[in-house]
Amino acid sequence: MNRETPPESGEHAYRAILRQRMVGLLAGLAPVEGYNLSLLPDVRFLRSNRPLKAAPVLYDPGIVIVCQGRKRGYFGDQVYVYDDQHYLAVSVPVPFTMETDASAEEPLLAIYMHLDFELAADLMLQLAQNGGIDETAPAGMMSTPMDHRMAESVLRFLEVMGDPLQAAVLGPALVREIYFHVLAGAQGGAMRAALSMRGRFGKIARAIRRIHQSYASALAVEELAKESGMSVPSFHSHFRSVTRTSPVQYLKSTRLHQARLLMVRNGMTAAAASHAVGYGSPTQFSREFKRLFGRSPVEEVRRMKTEFAVPPAHANAAFVSSH
Repeated sequence: MNRETPPESGEHAYRAILRQRMVGLLAGLAPVEGYNLSLLPDVRFLRSNRPLKAAPVLYDPGIVIVCQGRKRGYFGDQVYVYDDQHYLAVSVPVPFTMETDASAEEPLLAIYMHLDFELAADLMLQLAQNGGIDETAPAGMMSTPMDHRMAESVLRFLEVMGDPLQAAVLGPALVREIYFHVLAGAQGGAMRAALSMRGRFGKIARAIRRIHQSYASALAVEELAKESGMSVPSFHSHFRSVTRTSPVQYLKSTRLHQARLLMVRNGMTAAAASHAVGYGSPTQFSREFKRLFGRSPVEEVRRMKTEFAVPPAHANAAFVSSH
């Protein structure tokens, strides 16, 4: 295939060829519904054979590349579309609502790359040393158009991932190439600013990291604000600007998503899971769980096990939360 920049008149046809090849390869790499493991530890391949409406999700930092189908994320008053024309980049875990367009005849096929912060930091340093694009206002989540260079890198990545030897030798370099396109692309400055962890955004990002590390403990907003060097009102305001929710609601959402994970993957009862994530009252846990997911814990676990392939216990939390 010609890897040179296609003429403008042939851009649409060229992109169609790229897409067709990517879909064919990814369909083979994701043969079963749900998240399929890959030969690289931080990469999963997703297949969904049915639409999904208004599902609460909590993505870990990462990159989602959809080759067929469409996802829409609703985050505050913003809508993020990620499909075969756009990829999604997430720099900090943010709770939002997601819809999926998919069918058995045309399943959603996507790549999920859990963010490797060391790799991102190394590339950011190189970009800065070589006069990369200026940073802009940081963003926790962004949907970015996929140009043909990014699409070509994704295609090469999928081509090698079907062969164990090529995946082991060439796969990491192609992951790096995809990271480069994300960090140097149209919205790369916002991603780089977020990952640099500077200013108010950086302080909130560190507070979010603390919540994810200690969600089962008694975390007070006053404590998080003090660690961030802010007054409680200022911390509330900046936290909401990043996550579109309050610190208390964010902690609650994190606990509920983690509890769902424990019940689905580890077979915990609702009472055991509620205790494991820091709830003192199983009744309160069940009430708040149903408010978030729209089903009781038992009903939601049954749905997850029936409708989706459940990834192994060592897989990242985002893989269950992101359906």
